[in-house]
Parts: sequence; C-alpha cells; structure tokens
Amino acid sequence: MLREEIEALFDRPAEGYTEEQFGLFQAFKDALNTGEVRAAEPDAGSELGWRTNTWVKKGILLGFRMGAVVDMSLLTPNGFAQLPFFDKATYPLRIITLENGVRIVPGGSSIRDGCFIGKGVTCMPPMFINVGAYVDNGTMVDSHALVGSCAQVGKDCHISAAAQIGGVLEPVGAMPVIVEDEVIVGGNCGIYEGTIVKRGAVLATGTILNRSTPVYDVVRGQVYTGGEDRPLIIPEKAVVVPGSRPISRGQGKEWGLSLYTPVIVKYRDARTDSHTQLEDLLR
Repeated sequence: MLREEIEALFDRPAEGYTEEQFGLFQAFKDALNTGEVRAAEPDAGSELGWRTNTWVKKGILLGFRMGAVVDMSLLTPNGFAQLPFFDKATYPLRIITLENGVRIVPGGSSIRDGCFIGKGVTCMPPMFINVGAYVDNGTMVDSHALVGSCAQVGKDCHISAAAQIGGVLEPVGAMPVIVEDEVIVGGNCGIYEGTIVKRGAVLATGTILNRSTPVYDVVRGQVYTGGEDRPLIIPEKAVVVPGSRPISRGQGKEWGLSLYTPVIVKYRDARTDSHTQLEDLLR
C-alpha cells in the first residue's frame, strides 16, 4: 500500500501538498528509519545478489519536491544560533535516542532523517550519513567519512577516516554503492558508481573503486570491470591496494606514464584478520 501511494504521488507533481500527503511521506521516512524499506536489498535470485527498489528512490526524491527550505538552526537556551541549519523541511536531522543503541561521539556529525542506523553503530566526528542510507549493526563510521544517499553498508564494517561511500538518487533505477558485511574500507578510500564490495573484503588506504577503472586480480589472474549496465564487483575477502598500469601506446608510452588501478594482492586470511583485531576494541 505504501509503495503504491508513494509512486502515485511521485507520478503526479502538484503545486501544493495536503496534510494527508505529508503524513504519507512521514510514514515513508519512518519505514526507512526502521529498515522496513530500503533503497536496495539482498536478492538471492539476482545475478548481482542485490536488487534496487526504484520506488524507494522515488519516495526520497518526492521529499525534496515536497519540502521548502526553512530555518532549522539549533539554538542555545538564550535564543542564539548554535548551529546554523537551512534545509528542506522534509529532511531534518534524524532523531536518535539512547534506546536506538547508537554511539555518537560529540564533534559535529550529522545523520539525515530517512536512513537506517543499526544497533551498535559508532559514529566518530565529524561524519555524515545521507538520506536513504542503510548502516547495519556494529559498523563504525569514522571521522570525516561520508555514507552517501541510498548507500548500503553491512554489519561489522569499518568505514575509516575520510572514506567516501558514494550516493545516488538519479536515475532512480541505478544501483547504489553496496558494502557487504565485515568489510574494512581504509582511510581516504572512495567507492562510487554502484560498486559492490562483497563480504569480508579489505580496501587499503587510498583505494578508489568505480565502473571505469579495471581491478587486476594477481591471485586469480582475472580483471574485473564495470560497465554501463553492470557495476564493478569486488570478490569476497579480496584485499585491494592502490596500484598502477603502464600506458601501452602513444605519447603516454613514450613518456613512460602509468595510470592508477586497484590491484587485488591476496585474499583475507588469519594474518589479515590479526591486523584488524583492534576494530573490536574501539567499538
């Protein structure tokens, strides 16, 4: 029922919206906050293992259409603006209480309304989680990290300092970035354009993943690429580091230039896990 009503409202733009329609949108956001609906979800019947829920992205876009920019600044007791905040009225900050079981360390982090934050998630300042995101239980989002709109992050992951998990709202059918359970995303990494990082993978500091840059697997002798209709997929437990490949022709070859490329140098083992045990002490 919620899906049909959201799609009908999205497909018929209006000059103004009724109290009942705003109530419908609030019910939609409540479902996002509880994880009842998601922008993408696991699908064993899909070749990718995931499917995009187009109607959910329509609902998120609908919120931007319905909302007007208002002053939502946080005020001190004497009425001065402590944190200037001007945004769509439909997307205030997410209300989180002690009962949510989320650890938010002070220092300027923001979580937008309309996203799921699981039990035991740790938010280190300053970090930002955008609307439509799904961050599952036990994950740490570190300082200066971004979890973009509709990105899906699994259980017990570490999104390290200054890492970016790219977001996507349009086109509505596009797959968001997927980071499955127990993935470690190193500092200053970037995951973009619907890339799927499978369970247990490790991205070394500074690794960038997108559809247009091939990933060379020196263990299995394969090259992984994305395409216009297919995301890049990083295999389970792959350990990915930044690398380079020489330009093979033209002026670039004559100049001895190389291009950036990620390289899978090993697959996660007991030694790799011993290097990441510190994660449990920080949660």
